Amino acid sequence: MDYNQAQQRVKDLKKFYKSVLWFFIVAFIIFFNNIFEKGIFDFSFRDGSVLLAIWGIILTVKAVKLFLLDSGWEKGIIEKEMAKSKQPVKF
Repeated sequence: MDYNQAQQRVKDLKKFYKSVLWFFIVAFIIFFNNIFEKGIFDFSFRDGSVLLAIWGIILTVKAVKLFLLDSGWEKGIIEKEMAKSKQPVKF
């Protein structure tokens, strides 16, 4: 991994962690607002929970892309594909 790739990865990680932090802040506000208004802890898909569910799915996809399908994984797949295509030259 060269310097530019490492720098881009650090930027991507920073953006991801900021998104996760904002997700938890918003989730805290929505869920505790329900407790104070209704007096119950409700996990149903009302009052912003749909927004949190969609946002959580997006964060999960970003996490998979960032941590599982990184450049190391890509390099390994490229090497496997190149090894498969090596065929002897027929004259």
